[in-house]
Amino acid sequence: MRTPIAIALFAAPLLAQPAHRVTIPTDFPTIQSAIDHTTGDVAVLIRPGTYHEKISVTRLNIWFIGLGSSPSDVVLTYGDSAADAGGTSKSASVTVTADGFAAENLTISNSWWDDHSGSAEGSQAVALLVSSNRAVLDRVRLISGQDTLYANSLTCRSTTDTAPCEASREYFHDCYVEGHVDYIFGDAKAIFENCELHSRPRASIMITAQSKHFPAEDSGYFFLNCKITGADNGNKVFLGRPWRDYSTVLFYNTDVEQQIAADGWSEWGGRLKTSTYREYKSHGPGANGSHRIVEYPPITADEEAALTPAALLRSESPWDPLAEVRQLRQLRQLVSK
Repeated sequence: MRTPIAIALFAAPLLAQPAHRVTIPTDFPTIQSAIDHTTGDVAVLIRPGTYHEKISVTRLNIWFIGLGSSPSDVVLTYGDSAADAGGTSKSASVTVTADGFAAENLTISNSWWDDHSGSAEGSQAVALLVSSNRAVLDRVRLISGQDTLYANSLTCRSTTDTAPCEASREYFHDCYVEGHVDYIFGDAKAIFENCELHSRPRASIMITAQSKHFPAEDSGYFFLNCKITGADNGNKVFLGRPWRDYSTVLFYNTDVEQQIAADGWSEWGGRLKTSTYREYKSHGPGANGSHRIVEYPPITADEEAALTPAALLRSESPWDPLAEVRQLRQLRQLVSK
């Protein structure tokens, strides 16, 4: 899904890149060993292949760059579940808790659901847990079943605070996210632009379970110009359900190819009454927009104009996520020559 913005990324001059680069498996046999044995800002260049390892990023400004011709050529995968690992967060194939993380042109998966496809049991199985502030993922495929992407924050934890709290800011550009139950969840302030949300078969599917804890927490999920896909085989597909009392999600200009349930959103513990769920300009054969279980006012011209990554992710600390996407793509082009 290319837009004029995405095409324009290549027009700007080359920007600064991380000071150090290492190549997997040439310089280090595993991605984790490269993270553990290097210092400073590092671009981890990953050659095509499947890397079966559990990865933890606890250092600032680590970039993963897939060197294949497509995101499916470089696969970071593990097959853990919440039941086996001792908790949802512990099941993640890749866990990022340090700020400034970026990933480009690769796949992160949790194979647990594929490994247990013939079993009646189910479990949370996170592919990526990212709590990083100023995180950027471009052309990344995220694949699992339940709880695929934990787009989270470490900054806002009290359920009673009234003081403003800035959640981690995360930007997903041209990404593909696949799952079924709550497959994008957490309390980051995350923008998904030009992404594909692909629902795996399940009787009841919830795309999002955002978890804004209290009104003054500046978090939420914003889907801009995305696409919803998946087989129409009698599943009930919902845009989301509220994991916490003030869950906040907006879908704008969504190409809905898979049939969405008429209610649009699903209740969870009576939290819909305090959540903020909005949907504007959905279109496509599955939009089914005749009825929604929540009500919201029409979007104003000013509100619509503000639905951009720069405006939504504005903060006291300056950050240009589109410039970082440009850096990632330029670096990949440079090292792939």
